Amino acid sequence: MDKAFLENLLAFDARPDSVQLRKRSFELLEAGPGRRVADVGCGAGTAVAELAAAGADAVGVDAAEEAVAFARERHPDLRFELGDAAKLPFPDESLDGYRAEKLYHALDDPGGACAEAHRVLAPGGRIVLLGQDWDLFVIDSDDPALTRTIMTAAADELPHGRVARHYRALLLDTGFTDVSCEVHTPVLDPALAMFVVNRLATGAVRTGAVSQAEADGWLAEQRGRAERDRLFVALPLFLAAGRRPVTPS
Repeated sequence: MDKAFLENLLAFDARPDSVQLRKRSFELLEAGPGRRVADVGCGAGTAVAELAAAGADAVGVDAAEEAVAFARERHPDLRFELGDAAKLPFPDESLDGYRAEKLYHALDDPGGACAEAHRVLAPGGRIVLLGQDWDLFVIDSDDPALTRTIMTAAADELPHGRVARHYRALLLDTGFTDVSCEVHTPVLDPALAMFVVNRLATGAVRTGAVSQAEADGWLAEQRGRAERDRLFVALPLFLAAGRRPVTPS
């Protein structure tokens, strides 16, 4: 995770629709004064800062040293820890809220991470998962078949690129109750859209799903669309929430 990636993450986090979606996730988390909450896969620390501003006792956890260092630099008064989503640095039943955004697709074992969330949450505690399905980007293109091949390759390259569509089932299977799921679909601005399509094309070449020439042609079309103000990239984001039962389910 390099600084350029974290800067792009910050740009996405600053979008008004991203701000509103985080607020919605905090509502589902029931975050507020005195609530002990962890943001797992905290990245640059934006959500931790907002949770703390709302009065929550918030801590950010990330497995990437670069992310933790970056978050600490931006928010020196807040708490950030290096940690694995599969082995969190918290005692059993010690948290009121657990939040993970744009994380589970990168994990080798999302089910294990969800079970770990169940362990650290107190009875009645809330879990919120937020993220994209890498096989469901909406991209306007003159070549839909090639676009589909590129998106499929991106999803296949990740450990669990389609896990977001499984969030609801994952929470239920782990024993959470009061499970809900929402889908929010922001349309990306040109700079972020080009960042996304470049990343998708690069990944598709890396996996061998398309040739470099095919990727270059596809990207040239997308750049042409951007120049004519015809670029369109939308990103469905899945928001699922649940509660650890007060009594065993």
